[in-house]
Amino acid sequence: MKGFRRFFIYFTILLILSISLLIIVAGSTRYVQIDTIQLNDIVQTVKENIDKPDVLSEYDFDTDYLVLGSGNERLYSSSDKTFDKINVPLDAVREGMVTMTVNDGEVFLGTVIFPNPSKVAISRIIRRLTLVTILTVLVMLISYITFIYYINRNIVKPFNRMKEFAGLIAQGNLDEPLIMDQNNIFGAFTESFDIMREELKASRQRENELKMKEKELVASLSHDLKTPVTGIRAICGVLSVKVQDEYVKAKIENIEQKTEEINTLVSDLLSSALDDMGEMNVNPTEETSDILSTLVAEHDIHGKVTEGEIPSCIIRVDKNRISQVIGNVINNSYKYADTRIDINYRFNGDYLEMKIKDYGEGVDPNEIGFLTNKFYRGKKNTAGKEGSGLGLYISSELMKKMKGQLICISDKEGFEVMLMIPLA
Repeated sequence: MKGFRRFFIYFTILLILSISLLIIVAGSTRYVQIDTIQLNDIVQTVKENIDKPDVLSEYDFDTDYLVLGSGNERLYSSSDKTFDKINVPLDAVREGMVTMTVNDGEVFLGTVIFPNPSKVAISRIIRRLTLVTILTVLVMLISYITFIYYINRNIVKPFNRMKEFAGLIAQGNLDEPLIMDQNNIFGAFTESFDIMREELKASRQRENELKMKEKELVASLSHDLKTPVTGIRAICGVLSVKVQDEYVKAKIENIEQKTEEINTLVSDLLSSALDDMGEMNVNPTEETSDILSTLVAEHDIHGKVTEGEIPSCIIRVDKNRISQVIGNVINNSYKYADTRIDINYRFNGDYLEMKIKDYGEGVDPNEIGFLTNKFYRGKKNTAGKEGSGLGLYISSELMKKMKGQLICISDKEGFEVMLMIPLA
């Protein structure tokens, strides 16, 4: 700010000096008095050379003059421009010029005409003012260019840098420091903005560390919960074989079903937490396609799946992860449709296409694109039913990591999930 004030003062002083110079030049020109000695000298020279006027050009006088003969013929003119309208002495009188006759005794030889002294003075003023004006304009132009350069360097560019800096902050880039320059008027603000950037960066780092700890806690708890859940499932399997009472068997099956739901939910939470931490590992290997039938049987605990013939081929999948995907899809059908489930296979380019279809109410067509979003649950058939909105999200992410794809389709007949399993 001090630099701007100093520059403004210099610019103002320069402007005042320029205007003062114009006033001084305009006021310093005085009325030009007639130099009678020089005029008489010119008249005497003309008299001596009246018969040979061409000789007059050899003389150097400080003033212009016109020589007219006794018959008003133009004998000599030192400046045609000054006397272009003068043909007779009367014309000169009308223009305010000085006329002097040339006589040899009583014989009239001609007339010598001199410019109007006032016009000479005005002409000199104009020449001086023109010169001073040109110099003043040049000085003002240089000052203007300097001022524009100063404004651009110390105001516009720093402001643009701050604007770009604000854009980077809005985009989340907190690593780019703001260049500081104490010579511009934003110097103090620049330092304050950079301090704000550093504080935001530190705050984000603390926030990320806290989020990471939360994700690690969720992952740890999810992993720890899987052990007792697995134990409960094993106990239910043993009891269902040993117990003969049908009522008790039904309750054991109910416990086993709820345990399976808990196990699926815990697996989804664990997978989501690992995905957030970038640690959801997928290790595809070459497997025969008949493992799909085995995996379907493991997850079809209610016997509602009708499976078509599987084409014999080699697929490239992570066996545990594809099992998790199939389990999620079948579990969703159990939960929201509770109908029979048809599974069919066919080749589709570089993929083995696996269609898992139920015959429930399906979902709203407008929701299809959101079903694989994290924590999104459809509006149909979800009321009063437990769910986290993670199943299809996790399944879709796992398929992507295996270079495959999960596609949801809904029509009047029900809901279908199509798994595009890459061939080896």
